[in-house]
Amino acid sequence: MHRKFFVAMLMLTNVSKIKVRGSKTLLQNALYFTIHAMAQRISGLSFRSRIFLFMAVCLISDVAFPEELLVAVASNFSGPMSELAERFEALTGHEIKVAYGSSGRLFTQISTGAPFQIFLSADQGKPARLVELGLADPASRFTYAIGELVLWSAVRDRKVADSNALLNSGVIRIAIANPRHAPYGVAAVEVLDKLDLSATLSGKIVRGENVAQAFQFVESGNAQLGFVARSQVLSLAESRSGSTWVIPGHFYQSIRQDAVLLNQATDCPACSEFLNFLREEAQRALISAYGYRVE
Repeated sequence: MHRKFFVAMLMLTNVSKIKVRGSKTLLQNALYFTIHAMAQRISGLSFRSRIFLFMAVCLISDVAFPEELLVAVASNFSGPMSELAERFEALTGHEIKVAYGSSGRLFTQISTGAPFQIFLSADQGKPARLVELGLADPASRFTYAIGELVLWSAVRDRKVADSNALLNSGVIRIAIANPRHAPYGVAAVEVLDKLDLSATLSGKIVRGENVAQAFQFVESGNAQLGFVARSQVLSLAESRSGSTWVIPGHFYQSIRQDAVLLNQATDCPACSEFLNFLREEAQRALISAYGYRVE
């Protein structure tokens, strides 16, 4: 039986037995103690008055208390996540705290006890591994986006029409995300292997901690080209979008990005609410507009 309903039932019987257990927030505690105090004061009222009080508390039981969600998000998804968080907060009143990073680093933090409640990875393997380790809910895992890899130059005049751009004499550095931690880095290595250019270009490769840092290397001019997420380029204004080659999907394994509910969220209805929110058509449309595919 719902706790608040239980409190209301006790009001109709013996108010001296009312107890408050396991309240999640100070606001909830304040509400319970207020109800308790009120019940003690009116314990001498008629049964009819108690019925009215019972109805009032039942109305209170439908109140949704704002919660704070701690979400670990792969850095490639920062653009859409910012908008999704704003939408969700405006819709529900809950607050979302987001930590961005490479999927590998976030996985390590979660595995060693970081208090995240939801993990939006840039691959499927790490959420699946958390399920295997007993750190996440297997029933909650789903693919929220399918990423696309591009070869990008921040300079519009440097034409990036195909893989020949990699061999241009003016290209001194090529940025990729660290494949040890970042799925987009793994995809970049697969592309270079597919093109048989890994050995040829090995001296030009610079690795960012994650795909966001690889993007920054190119945007700042420290690298002439970079393998980045298509969503990152689409988030730029037209005047800064540079030149891009959308790499054919058969050059690398599909970048299926999975979300999963972590064990820290076992008593967090708002966390499940957010995952359901991600599945809504309006949010899927937003994710698609950022250059991802959705199913």
